[in-house]
Amino acid sequence: MKKGAHAGNLIKSVAPLVGGGGGGRPSMAQAGGKNPAGMAEAMEKAEEILRSQLKDL
Repeated sequence: MKKGAHAGNLIKSVAPLVGGGGGGRPSMAQAGGKNPAGMAEAMEKAEEILRSQLKDL
């Protein structure tokens, strides 16, 4: 968080890839979904988003 990461924004962007939704605060978030087949894509997207959030420093 101190470096710019926001858990709520991250999970909100990734959850639709597994057919779900979610959100939360900057320090904690959760999501659910019905499509476990999208998990690999969700993990790749999460890494991309996190790198972007940290790059904005």
